Amino acid sequence: MANSPHSSSASAHCRLEWRPSRLLCAILILLGIGAGLAVLASEMPRPAAWPLAVTAALQGVRLARREARRPVLSWVFPASGPVTMEGIPVREAELVWRGPLAILRWRDRRGRRHRLGWWPDTLPARARRELRLAAGIGGASRAPRPMAP
Repeated sequence: MANSPHSSSASAHCRLEWRPSRLLCAILILLGIGAGLAVLASEMPRPAAWPLAVTAALQGVRLARREARRPVLSWVFPASGPVTMEGIPVREAELVWRGPLAILRWRDRRGRRHRLGWWPDTLPARARRELRLAAGIGGASRAPRPMAP
C-alpha cells in the first residue's frame, strides 16, 4: 500500500530497576511455616519433630530476610548492543517469561551464572510490556526454536 506508514524497526531502550519482591518474601515465610506444620503432621516422633519444625520455619524466615536485603539493581535493555547491569555489560542474557513472572539469566565477566526474577509486585504491566518489546529486539530473549522436520 502506497499510503500506509512505515513502521520503525528500531526501539528505544528499556531502563528498569530490579528490587526484592515482598510477595516472594511472604511466600518464603509461608513455605517455611508450611514445612514445619507438615513435619508436625507426620508420624515422626514428637521429640524429633518439634526441633525440625522450628528449624524449617526459621529457615523460611532466614531466606525471606536474605531476599529482602538484596541490593536494588539498575538494568538497561538497549535496542542494539549488550544488556547492562549497573552500567556493566552482561553476557548471554536470556529473558524467560512464566506468566507475569520475568526471569533473567546471564553470565558475569568471570563466567558465573546469575538469575533474577521480576515478580508482578515489582514489575507493573506497563514496564512488563516495555521489557517484552525491548528484550525481543535487544537480543535478551531466547532464540526461536527450529521447526520440526
